[in-house]
Amino acid sequence: MDTGSIYALYLTLCLLLLSSCGTGREERQVQLYETHCANCHIAPQIDHLPRKIWEEAILPDMGARMGIRDKGYDPLAGLSYEEMEAVIRTGIYPLTPTIAQEDWALLKEYILEQAPDSLPQIRISVEAGELEKFKSVLQSFSGPIKRSYAYLEFKPSLGKMIMGDMRGELMSYSPAEGLKELGYFTSLVVAYEPGEEHAFITTIGNIHPSALSRGTVYEIRGTDTLQVVHPLHRPVHTLAEDLNGDGQEELVISEFGDLTGELSLSVKNASGKYEKRTLLNQPGTIRVVSRDMDNDGLLDLVALTSQGDESITILFQKKNLSFEAHKVIRFNPVYGSSWFELMDYEGDGDLDIVTVHGDNADKSYVAKPYHGMRLHLNDGLNNFTKVFFYPMYGATRVLASDFDQDGDMDFGLLSTFPDYENAPDRTFLFLDNTDPAAYQFETFKVADSDKAKWFLMDKGDIDGDGDLDIIVSSFTLPFVPAPQDLQNRWKEFGIDLMILENQLTP
Repeated sequence: MDTGSIYALYLTLCLLLLSSCGTGREERQVQLYETHCANCHIAPQIDHLPRKIWEEAILPDMGARMGIRDKGYDPLAGLSYEEMEAVIRTGIYPLTPTIAQEDWALLKEYILEQAPDSLPQIRISVEAGELEKFKSVLQSFSGPIKRSYAYLEFKPSLGKMIMGDMRGELMSYSPAEGLKELGYFTSLVVAYEPGEEHAFITTIGNIHPSALSRGTVYEIRGTDTLQVVHPLHRPVHTLAEDLNGDGQEELVISEFGDLTGELSLSVKNASGKYEKRTLLNQPGTIRVVSRDMDNDGLLDLVALTSQGDESITILFQKKNLSFEAHKVIRFNPVYGSSWFELMDYEGDGDLDIVTVHGDNADKSYVAKPYHGMRLHLNDGLNNFTKVFFYPMYGATRVLASDFDQDGDMDFGLLSTFPDYENAPDRTFLFLDNTDPAAYQFETFKVADSDKAKWFLMDKGDIDGDGDLDIIVSSFTLPFVPAPQDLQNRWKEFGIDLMILENQLTP
């Protein structure tokens, strides 16, 4: 569970506990809750996590956020002095208790009494067929080091995939040119924005959770590499866009952070330097897309945020690059929101949203039945209603497009945290739309999907035949439990990419 989720859970559960007290005290606690939390979070449910995880992982950190060092738990253990100082400055872990020990004991007792022994399992009602609309092409690059790709994006303007690995290498790939080295950086590249005269490259700084800000945006001009925005708190995405139509690109940077973070905007001033300001003061922003959501002629920003207040926020552009933020969709803070796409599902002229939830690399690693894909329809006024849920353990990427060009929206789903023990072939699924109005889909899988541990996915016409293909990249570093025979298979094949070539065009 991410750090913001723990805080939201604590506030919610305090309300539940204290509501059993006297009427006056209950009213006061409800008032405090509504003032400080209910307007900021979706209230989680205790039964969304099993008792063991509550006891061993969540409760100790919750206590530390209230100044309680329960059972010797120390959130600063193992950190360098520099990072200890940075964490302390956040004020998230107070040095003195903010709750009485008796109340903390009652709170723990209540949670553990309500928490279930285990979570229900996802029931697969229909088996997936073999995907025939795409041809699987496995690509292994020669070399002494197997790469773990943590950045993957198809660039239509280049007709190539751009990839970054954990060692800081940036590469391009196309079937015609093969793999080409673009450069090496001091940390993982998370965004590449090419232009006619220059390119922007963003590095994360710290791949692991950290309170330190060491990310950077570079501008590449010819042979010159300039550091234009620094320091950044673990950025994971950068959008370079001329938002106000003045001919100058602005940089919208998703600083995922950890305990803290932000969505920031960097604007070039008259002297040619970028000035940075905060758009959203909260951690966990994953991705931002620019669209005119209110049809006023100005580009707005649509952002997905995790880390506690999991939500979709539309930042409506006003005058002088000012933005007005509206949270239009909010999710339970234990969902693990991971990706979204905009598309017009109904064909009515407004943009709908599809999201996936399945990040499980946290304190609460367990198979969660609420992981999967959710489809949210727009009423034309940017009010969104969830109309469809497709369960999938660990769903972390979604692609939305009319891949077979039959007039409806299909979806590609990728799981980074699947059930490797029981369903290793359900890491990638293709949902072929058969009845858009009834949200009916036929599910397909790919036989080759068990030959690597997949991490990222994108779409694009990589073979240049006029239809959309799907590209999936591998991640060789271990971070998800998997059977040994499956791990041996991954090593044996050594796959870098799985390209699903669309067979629509002869």
